[in-house]
Amino acid sequence: MTPGSITASPDWKIAAAPTMLTPVGSGERIASIDVLRGVALLGILTINIWGFALPSVVFLDPRAAGGWDAPNRTVWTVCHLLFEQKMMSLFSMLFGAGLIVMMSRSDARGSSLTGIYYRRIFWLLVFGLLHAYLLWEGDILVSYALCGFVLFLFRRLRPRTQIALGVLVFLTQLPLIAGLGLLEERLRAVTGPDAKEGPAWAQELRRSLEENLFSSDAAEEIEKHREGYSSQFVWRAVNNVGTETGDFLFWAGPRAGGLMLVGMGLMQLGVFAAARSYRFYARLAAAGYALGFPLVSYGIYDNTSHHFDAIHQFLVSGHFNYVGSLFVALGHVGVVMLICKAGLATWLTSRLAAVGRMALSNYLLQTVLCTTLFEGWGFSLYGRLERVQLLGVVLGVWLVQLIVSPLWLRWFRFGPMEWLWRSLTYGKIYSLRAPSAATPLEECRR
Repeated sequence: MTPGSITASPDWKIAAAPTMLTPVGSGERIASIDVLRGVALLGILTINIWGFALPSVVFLDPRAAGGWDAPNRTVWTVCHLLFEQKMMSLFSMLFGAGLIVMMSRSDARGSSLTGIYYRRIFWLLVFGLLHAYLLWEGDILVSYALCGFVLFLFRRLRPRTQIALGVLVFLTQLPLIAGLGLLEERLRAVTGPDAKEGPAWAQELRRSLEENLFSSDAAEEIEKHREGYSSQFVWRAVNNVGTETGDFLFWAGPRAGGLMLVGMGLMQLGVFAAARSYRFYARLAAAGYALGFPLVSYGIYDNTSHHFDAIHQFLVSGHFNYVGSLFVALGHVGVVMLICKAGLATWLTSRLAAVGRMALSNYLLQTVLCTTLFEGWGFSLYGRLERVQLLGVVLGVWLVQLIVSPLWLRWFRFGPMEWLWRSLTYGKIYSLRAPSAATPLEECRR
């Protein structure tokens, strides 16, 4: 290995003595996966910041809030091209890859993974529910945990079978969403412009769909987010019920679950371990971007041409980014793996790896920082900043996490939430202090 490089061995599967399965030590980590996870964790904030700071209607019509003059429109376009749904794609694939790494370690040790895995997923579900109900309704951990309960059943499939099945599950979301668009279109025809015509059930169904999917009261959301914590808690709980049922079935479930399967297959093929050739990753990056960017760009054009009409997005224009996001995410994988294999920019990749090693802690830290800034119980900035200003907030949080994560890992073995998660999963309290004086930067470069 080149000095300063964070590449993985071509034989990425971890050889270990046949002992009881324990939390991953720093010497057993695959640093390229940590780097990718750090990229995904930081990148996803560029989109989550809209959920923290702006009413939810902006995800359908970005003109509704956050500014739409040239600078703000440019920020939205760049974030949409590079990050929106792309970072969730990366996170989901890496979640599946993590199961393959755990399986490899348990097989090498001759240990059973089943009990440990399901305890791990159970506690992830608990963390997600606490996160969603106590802090932020944009939580993704619950959806990941629900998918994770099923994912384990597919761990022994051949990699190409996992990828093919994952793509199939991923694509099932398209007819589901289009079906909702057709239903809303038909209900509007039946109930009239003001939803006061036709059968009562049709009127009620239309109101429910529009309230949860096709529109939202921006003024009401702004008012709620500027209120105190107790008032927000009740409102957030009601919203979470819809997120964890309908939204999961029609959106997060097929997307995250399918991409987790894809990630499992790619991990078995060594893709996330920087174990493939330079040529492979160069072709992956080129093909991913060549296919993804035109699809995403056409979606922007089509959306704009139809004035961000919600029904048209469900029927047509939203699908371009949905499909294109997977290709762009794979392009990102190719670029990051090339950087890791070449040992470039280790001053940055080692810090990204530290962020990735503490992904759960950093994900929750982003929520704590952002809700404190924007909610009424904090600085009450919800709905007050434009996208250009929000980008400044994102860069500030990135800076904090890129500085704090390596410093934390200089002295501690795990991030605080990772330590709690592992202790609950394995049923014992592990030492939080790092076993050696090596800094996280040195460990990432090994």
